[in-house]
Amino acid sequence: MQIINPFPIRLKEARDRLGISQRELGIRIGLEPDSASSRMNHYEKGRHMPDFATLKRIAEELNVPVAYLFCESDDMAEMVKAFDKLNPEDKLRALELIKNSNTN
Repeated sequence: MQIINPFPIRLKEARDRLGISQRELGIRIGLEPDSASSRMNHYEKGRHMPDFATLKRIAEELNVPVAYLFCESDDMAEMVKAFDKLNPEDKLRALELIKNSNTN
């Protein structure tokens, strides 16, 4: 069984959703303009993995939580995005709901 790294897929999906180029995203997260496109391309092709600080900047620029970039399923990715947008009180309620539904 081949294991597929979800990061390149989620990165490209989130970038495409914003309608920006690899170069633009790279520049926005602080990469040098001359290397921004190729670095982002390497990330989207799965050839290289950014360090956590770069992952954090990418996620912030794409308006997604870092965890979204590593979700294996589309359902989980959407849930992570939705959960991240909740206020603290609603997050607690959602967690309780999930915990309680797992005990039934």
